[in-house]
Amino acid sequence: MDEYRHRLMDYLREEIFPHRFCVGCGCGTVLNVFTNAIDALGIDPKKMVCVSGIGCSSWIPSPYFKVDMLHTTHGRPVAFATGVKIMRPDMKVIVIAGDGDVTGIGGNHLIHAARRNIDLTVIMVNNMIYGMTGGQVAPTTPTGVKTATTPYRNVEPPFKVADLVAAAGASYVARWTTYNVIPLKKSIQEAINKKGFSFIEIVSQCPDNYGRRIGLRTAIEFLHLFKEKAIRVEKTAKMTKEELKDRIIIGKLQDDDQPEYVTELHKITEEEVAKIKEEARA
Repeated sequence: MDEYRHRLMDYLREEIFPHRFCVGCGCGTVLNVFTNAIDALGIDPKKMVCVSGIGCSSWIPSPYFKVDMLHTTHGRPVAFATGVKIMRPDMKVIVIAGDGDVTGIGGNHLIHAARRNIDLTVIMVNNMIYGMTGGQVAPTTPTGVKTATTPYRNVEPPFKVADLVAAAGASYVARWTTYNVIPLKKSIQEAINKKGFSFIEIVSQCPDNYGRRIGLRTAIEFLHLFKEKAIRVEKTAKMTKEELKDRIIIGKLQDDDQPEYVTELHKITEEEVAKIKEEARA
């Protein structure tokens, strides 16, 4: 009955539910927090465009969220989102995708979007593995972990993605886990409202493809691990590199104001159009 219908269903495609995420997957949590953040901001879904790529996390906005949606090719959501923002600067353009999608084949798109400070919000769900395609090693897989493509162990160090994006020049950067749902919701609100490139890394659980390789088979086990390993960025100043090893540094890593790419691009266009009109009148 309508009186029992939750208000958040206004943002979701009811015909799709119950969702198809694996049991214990963090994608459901991210969808929940993201929807609550949009509701708290009071954003009209008609004023939003969500963009995703290929992977488990790309199913968070598509098909579940009721907005205009681009479900794009693997590694290209940030590139597609850039095109949308340039042509429709009035829209809130939000990318939700996984760590393999955003930092593997899509790594250069991410770096340069941050460098240009394009007014996008990128939410990267980091489950530390290629979950949908069978558990291959990802750019974020911790050293020493066995995966489908590193059956003896991974010898590569993982990307510190949020730190990389901050160094590239993004206006807003934060990192949270699926345990930190309250500050994560606030952070998503801040990121969407921030002018310029905003990036949130969400460390998330994958019990099926990552968890079984490290001995964690339930969401509860992962959340206990995140609670134990997470440490606020403001508490790390006096800690040694050894003390920070294997910790998940959470919180706001960057928040500043600087020129935004699309705004500056349209200024140039308007100036050149004005010159052409002036010359035509002369």
